[in-house]
Amino acid sequence: MKIIAHRGLSSQYPELTASAFRAALELPIHGVETDVRLTRCGEVVCIHDPVISRVSDGFGRVSAMSLEQLLEYNFGTKDAPEKVLTLNNLLDIMEDYPDQHLYIESKHPMRYSIMLEEEIVKILRYRGLTEDPRIHFISFSLPAIHWMGKLAPQIDRIHLRRSWERWLNPTDRRLGSPTGLGLSIERAKMSPGLIGRRGLPTYLFTVDREKDWQWAYDRGVEMLTTNFPGEAAEFLAEYLGDAPAAALYADVHGKEE
Repeated sequence: MKIIAHRGLSSQYPELTASAFRAALELPIHGVETDVRLTRCGEVVCIHDPVISRVSDGFGRVSAMSLEQLLEYNFGTKDAPEKVLTLNNLLDIMEDYPDQHLYIESKHPMRYSIMLEEEIVKILRYRGLTEDPRIHFISFSLPAIHWMGKLAPQIDRIHLRRSWERWLNPTDRRLGSPTGLGLSIERAKMSPGLIGRRGLPTYLFTVDREKDWQWAYDRGVEMLTTNFPGEAAEFLAEYLGDAPAAALYADVHGKEE
């Protein structure tokens, strides 16, 4: 099972910051996940919420602000301030970790619609990453998944099921052409038959408890995102009886702490 750090090492560092990603990428795990939005000036930035008040010392809607405005605010801590991270900044960081994977989640709905996917593809194409197996695209938006399939068909596309789909889409009908399907740990436990549905790999989010890591592994989940990636990887190594790997994870945790 592939362990993915949710918004970087967000349990120890401010989410979606350079420090959070670098700390996560130092761990012997599969990769990291980032949320992205589009600014007024067309820059792709790593921000989860539509407004910045929760994650910075500023206020405003991402889609109504320019990158220049966002750079005025602190997205880190008072003692360790950090600038907003762009997707290009994150890809620069990823170059130092050539074996790690990146899961890019586009956030919708927002005023610029599929322009976000267009800008993501422009960045990836400029960097020669549109056919790189380390790059994955994820979204709750089915139009975004469909459009990404048109723009960059070689990129892995994981459609995340929304919680209300258990009522409005009980048979799990899936339009478009996703290459993977995601669901929350809560819905997975209610409907474990959704794991591996249609022969597609499952991306499970956001899983932070030992018993759920074990539950997911026992049911064949391929990808698991968590706020505690090092702990999850260490637990699974111990569960599988891989003592050397468990010792490696524990050693890395000791260095981080």
